[in-house]
Amino acid sequence: MLDVLLRGATVADGTGAPPRRADVGIRGDRIALVGETTEGARETVDCAGLVLAPGFVDLHSHADFSIRQAPVAEACLRQGVTTIVTGNCGSSPFPGVPGGDASLTTISERDAAVWPDFAGFAAAVEESEPAINVAALAGHAALRSAVAGNELRELTAEELARVCELLAEQARQGVFGFSSGLIYAPGSFAPPQELVALAETAARAGLLYSTHMRDEGDHLLDAVEEALETARRTGVRLQISHLKAMGPANHGKVREALSRIRQARTEGLDVACDVYPYAASSTRLSSRLPDWALDGGLPALVSRLHDGETRARIREELDARIGRTVLPEGTVLAALPPGPYRKWVGSSLAEIAAAEGRPPADTALDVLREHAGDVWIVNHAMAESDVDTVLADELSAIASDGWVLDTGQGGHPHPRHFGTFARALGEYSRERGVVGLAEAVRKCSALPAGRIGLTDRGTIAEGMVADLTAFDAGTVIDTATYEAPLCYATGTSHVLVGGRFALRDGEVTRERPGRVLRRS
Repeated sequence: MLDVLLRGATVADGTGAPPRRADVGIRGDRIALVGETTEGARETVDCAGLVLAPGFVDLHSHADFSIRQAPVAEACLRQGVTTIVTGNCGSSPFPGVPGGDASLTTISERDAAVWPDFAGFAAAVEESEPAINVAALAGHAALRSAVAGNELRELTAEELARVCELLAEQARQGVFGFSSGLIYAPGSFAPPQELVALAETAARAGLLYSTHMRDEGDHLLDAVEEALETARRTGVRLQISHLKAMGPANHGKVREALSRIRQARTEGLDVACDVYPYAASSTRLSSRLPDWALDGGLPALVSRLHDGETRARIREELDARIGRTVLPEGTVLAALPPGPYRKWVGSSLAEIAAAEGRPPADTALDVLREHAGDVWIVNHAMAESDVDTVLADELSAIASDGWVLDTGQGGHPHPRHFGTFARALGEYSRERGVVGLAEAVRKCSALPAGRIGLTDRGTIAEGMVADLTAFDAGTVIDTATYEAPLCYATGTSHVLVGGRFALRDGEVTRERPGRVLRRS
């Protein structure tokens, strides 16, 4: 007797094979059969007219904190996401030092809770009873800051050894890899050899190294080479996060970046990339500033912005970037704590500067100063053609680079938090044909599962965990836009996590079947 029988679905199994009609039977938390059956089931669900796919794996999530604040994860479920991977871009809430400065090692100053290790973080997530699974990476910035704080300097040999041991300790506790955010302080303070040392530790433990590279604009190709050289020297498995080219002068460079990645694979390197289906990014406004301005963390930055002479130096360097990788008309305030500029959330720096009658660089620095440096932006500086190029490449997985939010969140966040996977299936596959349906499903399931090292998720086959999503291929679509981002995706009917319905007939259930996944 089966527990659940999903009858008559069009099965896209995650491998990229053409979809086929089949029944899928579930016993306990596992897929028990794929094919036609007359076996009885305690529960039979008619899936005729729906595509049944493996539950989607979001390889690049920043929901380290928000999954505990919104454990129902409705925005994820309505896109078919059953597993998220946190700890990206060098930011993770572990390992942390009680009372330490978490302003640059967590995703937001408002989320400054930290845990001493992955085990503590995992226990906190499990206590929140999430509806979806959570796997984690250890963030380089957190590892570094736990040993040396947020100081702009190279680590001593003893400090570097301690950072590497901290990573090894997180590996023993079950993280799947480590990440770097080399445009963000304090990760940007690290020379290449520091990342090589950590990558050697990761390689010995069989971990993935996921990197937000040191540059995604004028020096994109140099940054690609740095990442590839780290893999060459260490043998670490490498994931280049959200591959893109920022600024009009750099549009088109992703083709050469992909060429270099493919060449590295012919050399035997295990390297791939991921992409989100949007031509705008979202990041901290402070990441547009020079490293020296962030030495010591956000409190130190705010102090410098109150000093006229130091502020002038920062302004000069920021002004040099405006028009290249910082476009005032495309830099939109997304989220910031209470203060005088909160009324401008959803407006661009150009609009605010025009209203104030001041240059955009001055406006940007004022916003940072008045809001403790904790300012998030949506940054329109990419080319749609580049997104198409990367998304169409067989090496790229779909990933959100997002948080777990709900529609009552407030603010003006990037729509990717609500729409990434539905947009890939609807806009990029069905409507524009950038990739076919089977390939789009592979990029959302088996490909990211394989990259992170999930061996029992990501495909529909007997014996695999029953993480599944059923959607209408003719209607699935994102509804969140840049103008109105707080909207759930539509077109997903059912989502099962470990064989239990977290979404059924388009409605969130009371089930919270997610768990923290640990690498063994």
